[in-house]
Amino acid sequence: MLTRARAIEEIAGRHFEVVVIGGGITGAGVALDAASRGYSVALLERGDYAVGTSSRSSKMVHGGLRYLQNFDLGLVREALLERQLMVRLAPHLVYPTPFLVAALGEERRDRKLGLGLNMYDVMATSRAGRRRRQRHSSEVEDDDYWSPDRHRTIDGDEVLELVPALVRREPHDAYLFYDCQTDDVRLVLTVLGEAERFGAVMLNGAEVTEVLAKDGKAVGVAFVEEASGGRLEVGADHVVNATGVFADRVRPEELLGEEDVPRIAPSRGTHLLIDSGQLPMGKAACIVPAGEGRMIFSLPWYGRTLVGTTDNDFDGDIAHPRPAEDDVAYLLQAVNEFFGTAVGESDLVGAYAGVRPLISTGDPRKSVDISRRAELYETSSGMLTITGGKLTTWRRMAKQTVDRLVEREGREAPCHTHEIPLGMEARLDDLEAPAGVGEEAVEQLAFRYGHAARRVLEIARSDPKLARPIVPGRPDLLAEVVLAARAEQARSVADVLLRRTRLGILAAPQLRTAKAVRPVADALGGELGWGRRQRSREAESWLAVAAEEGTDPAATPSRVGG
Repeated sequence: MLTRARAIEEIAGRHFEVVVIGGGITGAGVALDAASRGYSVALLERGDYAVGTSSRSSKMVHGGLRYLQNFDLGLVREALLERQLMVRLAPHLVYPTPFLVAALGEERRDRKLGLGLNMYDVMATSRAGRRRRQRHSSEVEDDDYWSPDRHRTIDGDEVLELVPALVRREPHDAYLFYDCQTDDVRLVLTVLGEAERFGAVMLNGAEVTEVLAKDGKAVGVAFVEEASGGRLEVGADHVVNATGVFADRVRPEELLGEEDVPRIAPSRGTHLLIDSGQLPMGKAACIVPAGEGRMIFSLPWYGRTLVGTTDNDFDGDIAHPRPAEDDVAYLLQAVNEFFGTAVGESDLVGAYAGVRPLISTGDPRKSVDISRRAELYETSSGMLTITGGKLTTWRRMAKQTVDRLVEREGREAPCHTHEIPLGMEARLDDLEAPAGVGEEAVEQLAFRYGHAARRVLEIARSDPKLARPIVPGRPDLLAEVVLAARAEQARSVADVLLRRTRLGILAAPQLRTAKAVRPVADALGGELGWGRRQRSREAESWLAVAAEEGTDPAATPSRVGG
């Protein structure tokens, strides 16, 4: 990725065919799709890439088994096709995981769930349900897809082999099926990297403050560059609003004043991270009952156990949602009852909350939540807004958006994102680690960066200090901080800890002091030209961010729940 200084030079005062507002997964996808079809593209992100919902997801690329309960078969089918495609396009980054629905004590397997899993299998592994045009499309060739094993029933011994945390509950059997996991931020950064390869230019720290118009039509945007505070303009033939839950705030007089424009209905989802020693998930995830017919999940992620999620209407600060006290208690109660554990708030190693951009009509007489469906709409200025949807279906959302641009121009430009690899898988044999870098670190680098992990190892080799871990006992290296600043436009300690690595939510108790994060500030400062005082300020600023985001519930037992 270009440095910020170079990106500013490339964007300010220039004209692009497409300007994308928003650097989450949807905006990244639109930038890749448009650039790969030959459009000139600039993308502007107010904060950091994936700073909003795209870094606060459940880390799953999945069909959405629960949507079958609502007979939302089209959404499930679409997501399953995308899930399979993502495994092929980014095999180092999107990986299959077994999921268990265990029967404990006197319980017996739910036959209705078994029927639902049968349908999930059919939709994932056969041509059933495809439209005629899809059957002949290159996007759905059988050879292009990872096809999971069909669901099956496993006995208690196999359950415990996969999920040791269930040993106290003596499970007698379980349904086993497959879905996929990822690192959501790394997926965003990888898509952005591919977009740049096709000529797109990206800039973070660029808050769009105005959609420029001529004769009522959008012709570009004005933005404030964070470091300088300067107002800059960029021209555009097309403006795409891909800001997710913030979509209503871009040209609000237009979006909120016109009929038939859907409204954002924010929903907060809270997630908890637990030391795997206290809740060892092993090799599989579990679907966990959470009362009143609701379900949550518990899954292995980066050597921790990730528990989530809640789904509550939210009217608080969507820029900085926090895990609410009630949500934390609810998740802990469900997990403890299911696994027979006594995990408390003081045991948590991290937590986060995200706001989902669900859609409603805006009319109280017919306001219907249409779940995770994407919504594309064009308003009077010609600005296109794409919102709703979910992490799994980002590529479809981008395709829908760029198809509309192509249609209104009468342009001949088919979509290619179904055949564009996302990064390159690394073979461990190709990753030569310098002294002090262990096998666990190399394996994590291969997952996170793919073939580009070699760049991290080269940095670590050039300076032995950078071969050290950021947090003792964790495999993340200080060399990753340098790469984040040099090649991924990271500008702060929070950018590194929350998004380039995920240590801010994986090891929050070990990051409670400015001294603990000073090595990160020093490594960043070495790349960005910070003096000693600024490095100290940047280390201190992390503490304020962590408190604001509520990443460390064990350190803040009395939180504001709003």
